[in-house]
Amino acid sequence: MQTTDIGNKEEGKVWHRKPTPSNTGVMVTVIRSAAAYQSKTVRFLHVTFDTTGDSFLAGDHHGNIYVLDITRNRFRLVQKTGQACTALAFNLRRTTEFLVALADYSIKCFDKDTKQLVSWMRGHEGAVSSVSVHGSGRYAISTSADTAQLWDLDTFQRKRKLNVRQSVGIQRVFFLPLGNTILSCFNDDSIFAWESDTLFCKYQLPVPDEGPRIHYKAFAVTRDGKILAAGGRSNLLHLWCLDTRQLLRVVQMPPEVRSVRQLEFLPDSFDGGASQTLGVLSQDGVMRFINIQTCKLLFNIGSHDDAITSATVSPNGRHIVTIMDNGSLNIYSVQCLTQDYNKPPPSLVKVVSGGECSALTMKVKSEGVQRPAKNSGRRVKTKVLRPPAVPMTDDKENELPDGLNKKRLVTLLKAFGEYPAKYR
Repeated sequence: MQTTDIGNKEEGKVWHRKPTPSNTGVMVTVIRSAAAYQSKTVRFLHVTFDTTGDSFLAGDHHGNIYVLDITRNRFRLVQKTGQACTALAFNLRRTTEFLVALADYSIKCFDKDTKQLVSWMRGHEGAVSSVSVHGSGRYAISTSADTAQLWDLDTFQRKRKLNVRQSVGIQRVFFLPLGNTILSCFNDDSIFAWESDTLFCKYQLPVPDEGPRIHYKAFAVTRDGKILAAGGRSNLLHLWCLDTRQLLRVVQMPPEVRSVRQLEFLPDSFDGGASQTLGVLSQDGVMRFINIQTCKLLFNIGSHDDAITSATVSPNGRHIVTIMDNGSLNIYSVQCLTQDYNKPPPSLVKVVSGGECSALTMKVKSEGVQRPAKNSGRRVKTKVLRPPAVPMTDDKENELPDGLNKKRLVTLLKAFGEYPAKYR
């Protein structure tokens, strides 16, 4: 595993030699040392991938925004905001633009190529914890503890504002994939679905009556928008079917998990958006990836000594970027992490091996090859025939087929004047 210190560089290589992922799956660790203190580092706070999954944005505590391109092995400083960011998101319609929520409760839109400020959006009275962009790239939702605001990214005007009672509080509000539905999750574990254009309430998921309250804190939705995973102050996970609005399954994590910090589905190229692998980041800094159908633990990343604070999965499912407890970035290769359970199935071709009485053994005779006779139950000894000894070079010219040799042939020709017809 190699480490790259980007320091005060404005651009450079993410790695200096071809990554060879370690047993932990880490391709490279990225840190940023402080200018005046080489022993101190500036913490990274947030990461977000673009739609291709080949590059991602990373914002640090000093307000610097970097773009790291994994495919091209390049990093570049694209903005100095001067204050810590609280959320990051790409503008899906204009792919060079990105949104950054800042510590002063505002949201700014920048162009990563020109480094110019595109727009400045204000209206929140608390820190923005998340920014969700609609699949079309037309709208964005920003969420703080007391309000969620819907923005038109063509005009950068606020379109709607969702206020809640102070006694409830908002956990998260975000767009569902493949549709115009907004999902809002509140502190009392209630979840509502809204029409994005009219903010008409489409449905509410029933709050489970049985079992202890989970106190939802973390949410994840599959790419097809059909399965919602929710977790919180418990080692239990709820899996909801959003089509039927029913609780599909309750998954109990291992005893080491006491609370869930973050949930992320790991997409697969051939699953049609119905992701089966769910990453669960718990309070111990370990992210455990499980199969939601079989409930089997597939692999882990992070450890007690090298704890993960947050994680982001690329849309193509090839890489995972984690922010570690020490403020560094780890870039993981998913292929390396999944190679143990993604092994190809065993070959369908089976080789028939026989014992001492193999039915496929064939007896070789000097006249040719015959099919084996039926075994009457007695043990058949198979004799290995060796090729006849090669005659000496001096006798080769006297050897003729069918028992004749040159001397006898000469005698017959002298006696009869020709080779007898009866011997032909």
